[in-house]
Amino acid sequence: MPVRHDYDAERELWDAYAASAVRDAGDVAEPGFRWTQYEGHGPGVELLGDPGSVLEIGCGTGRNLACLARRGVAATGVDLSPVMVAHSSARWGGLGARFVRAEVLEHLAGESATFDAVYSVFGAAWFCAPERLLPLVHARLNEGGRYVFSQPPAIPGAYGPQGMYKGGFAGPARYTYRYSHTAETWAAMLEDAGFAEVRASVLDAPTPGHIGTLLVRGTRR
Repeated sequence: MPVRHDYDAERELWDAYAASAVRDAGDVAEPGFRWTQYEGHGPGVELLGDPGSVLEIGCGTGRNLACLARRGVAATGVDLSPVMVAHSSARWGGLGARFVRAEVLEHLAGESATFDAVYSVFGAAWFCAPERLLPLVHARLNEGGRYVFSQPPAIPGAYGPQGMYKGGFAGPARYTYRYSHTAETWAAMLEDAGFAEVRASVLDAPTPGHIGTLLVRGTRR
């Protein structure tokens, strides 16, 4: 049975996260792009191909998008948190990156623009029901465009929507859902949604025994 999202509660959750992320990031000197949770590890922007335009879903602090904008890519990001969008716009808007405050599924459904690449780095691909998200992403890609996302791999035996409270188990009930599947299941879902050249695998962490990174990509044909 599909879960019901309370987007007001989720917005509060992500605003709280945004405030802490902005504090932790400080005054970041340079944009930077990485798919994994480990600095200097894994592939880079080459997974997107050579796009002229990109859409990042769940763009967070905006560093990845700013990196692409600096390269001359028409770069748009969408995020649910107005706090995060305001910070990212002020920090990186001068590079030409555009940030939109919206719920991702609603934005994709109402959007008319198409892009050479749509991507998510531990972002909305992890927090949106794939049966709803994948067809919407496919529709927003140009022919030959790529969809690429990264997130932590599923915990063995724990698949589908995973409920998550913010800030422990006391206080306001701020929560969201994460969606976890095996690499093989993700590949099958992308193929069912019409993607070709699908690849899905878990990249090992740089330290043996540490959490790896799920990397998934597909192409619209």
